[in-house]
Amino acid sequence: MPRPRTQDIRNDSPLRCEKAQKSMGDLLNSALLDVMGRKKLSSRQLAMRVGVTTKTVERWIANAALVPHARNAADTCRVLGVERSMLWPAAVRGALKTGPDREIVAVYPYRSACPSTVWGELIAQAREEITFAGFTNYFLWTQQHHFARTITEKLRAGCRVRFLLGDPDSPTTRQREEVENSALSVSARIKVTLTELDKLTDSGIETRFSSPADALSHISLSVFRFDSEALVTPHLASGAGHDSPLLQLRRHEAGGMFDRFCLHHVEQIWERGRPSPDG
Repeated sequence: MPRPRTQDIRNDSPLRCEKAQKSMGDLLNSALLDVMGRKKLSSRQLAMRVGVTTKTVERWIANAALVPHARNAADTCRVLGVERSMLWPAAVRGALKTGPDREIVAVYPYRSACPSTVWGELIAQAREEITFAGFTNYFLWTQQHHFARTITEKLRAGCRVRFLLGDPDSPTTRQREEVENSALSVSARIKVTLTELDKLTDSGIETRFSSPADALSHISLSVFRFDSEALVTPHLASGAGHDSPLLQLRRHEAGGMFDRFCLHHVEQIWERGRPSPDG
C-alpha cells in the first residue's frame, strides 16, 4: 500500500515521503512526515499550530536525531494525536535517564557548533528569568537577529534580564587578552556590550561586573540561564569562547548540574559583583 501524500517541507507542494527521503537522506524523520501527511498538515500549518517557525518544523523533519524542546514536542504530539515515542524515541529514552546525566540535554565540542536557533528558542521560551553570565556576552548581538528588540519585549512581559560581565579594565581581562592575542580584544568586546546595553538603559536590565576576586572564576566559565534551562561553556586554556565546549542543561532536581552552575556559581559571583557604570 503506498504511503499517503504529504506536503513538501520547503514549499508545501504535494510530495511523496519516498521522494523526500531520497532527496534528504537517511536522517529524515519519516515518522513525523508520515503523520503530517495523514493529518494533511504542511510544515507551515504545523508550525502555526505549535507556535514555532516553519524552519523549525523543517529541521525536525530533516533530522530524526533532532529532538525538540519538551514543550514543543508535547504540543506537536497533541496536534498530531500521537505519542512522543513514535516521533522522537530518543526523547523517551532520555527521560528514563537517572542520576546527574538526566540534566544534560546536548553536548557540543564548540560553542559555535550549537545552532543559533537553539539560543533563539531558549530566549524566546523564557518567561521568568534570563541571565547572560559570559565574560563579554558580545556575540549575542552578532548572532541573534533583533536581539535588542527581543530582550526589550521580554522585559516588558515581566521577565527578569541580567548581564554579568567582566570588568574591561581588570588585570584578569588584560591577562586574557595576552593569551588570546585577538584583533578584537576582550576589553573591546565588553565595551561593545556595554554600548549596546546603554541603548537600553531605561528598560530595566540589570548589569554587574564580577568582583576582582571572582574575575578568574568568571572568565573560566560562561553560564547562560533561561528559566530552568542553561547553556554552559567551560573555557579552555587558550581559546576564545566560541572555541570552547558547550553543555545544554535542563533542571530536573535540586542540587543537580543546573543548580551547581546557575544557583551556586552564577549567583555567588552576582552577589559579590558591583554595578557596571551604566548598570
